[in-house]
Amino acid sequence: MTREPHGLIIGKFYPLHAGHLALIRYASQHAHRVTVLVMGSTFETMSLADRQRWVAAETAALGNVTVLGTRSDAPVEYDTAIAWEAHIASTVAALAAVTEAGVPPVTAVFSSEHYGDEFAARLGARHVVFDTSREAASVSGTMIRGDLAGQWARVAASARLDLATRVIVVGAESTGSTTLSRALVEHYRARGFERMPHVEEYGRQFTYDLHARAVAAAGHDVSMDDLVWLPEHFAEIAARQTELENEAALASPLVIADTDALATELWERRYLGSTSPETHRAGVDGLPRRDVYLVTDHVGVPFEQDGWRDGEHVRAAMTGWFVEELTRRGHSWVLLRGEHAERLRYATRLVDQLWRRNSSFGQAPWADRTVLAAAPAPAAAAGAASAVE
Repeated sequence: MTREPHGLIIGKFYPLHAGHLALIRYASQHAHRVTVLVMGSTFETMSLADRQRWVAAETAALGNVTVLGTRSDAPVEYDTAIAWEAHIASTVAALAAVTEAGVPPVTAVFSSEHYGDEFAARLGARHVVFDTSREAASVSGTMIRGDLAGQWARVAASARLDLATRVIVVGAESTGSTTLSRALVEHYRARGFERMPHVEEYGRQFTYDLHARAVAAAGHDVSMDDLVWLPEHFAEIAARQTELENEAALASPLVIADTDALATELWERRYLGSTSPETHRAGVDGLPRRDVYLVTDHVGVPFEQDGWRDGEHVRAAMTGWFVEELTRRGHSWVLLRGEHAERLRYATRLVDQLWRRNSSFGQAPWADRTVLAAAPAPAAAAGAASAVE
């Protein structure tokens, strides 16, 4: 097989999906070098930098793909010279970043689009057509933007991690945070997000395991007060909590998490008096983007002793810690006080609107729409966009 010296792929990658990745892999196999040019527009609501980062992350293992980005607001008109010249000019200018570094000129344009012949000819290259019927991956950006929840499994993993709407429920002991997070999960599972996992509090399971090890070592029962907590315990809990949250984001575009790594920092402060650098890094550097924290208030909530809790005397202080730390770090947070039903009603009013915002995509009025033959949606939250509210 003769490989092209330099292949080019252009696109919005809005967002990056399985069809894009199939095209890039094909080009990588048929060209010695591939440049992927991500073209963003002022009218689009997804940042160009994010899209470049997704493509780079998903194609890094191929070894011969370079990812560039450029802003292009030239109106699309396939039948006018002025439009073609505008688009070619922006493409050539963007490619200068690699051609000036000694890379050979583009010899082939890889695409599944009808405009590929003309575009390649104007670059002095040949058009390599790939899967115009979309058999390799029956998906398009148009499909995903129209039904983000239903098409979630076809979005590239790196993009899913960034695009997921993340709602984190936190609170002191016995303030209803777990009750609320579970109720939210059940609420949204019944409204189209069937594959939504419940991101449980890993620290609870860790406590059970730590207690079991202490009992086995001592040969008799051990009280909660006698458990020995170490900084590395909290660092492990924080890291694992984020892993669970990210696993949920890969499965569902709406994530409801019962606590997170930032909360683990505060629990370490509560038990050890301070936060270790390792736990702090997990709660800052390793923390994914989140949309809102729901803080369950202690006021009006009776303390329920389940045999594992010991923090009734510090509930008020810990509520204050959550409010102070979330405010200091610039996170969005909402305090929830009152009966459970009212908390749930108030929370869903917010989450519905966050989902609506995050699942809507701005576009230029002349943007192409790719319409494919009807295909069954992957097992995800089909119809969820209209099910909330």
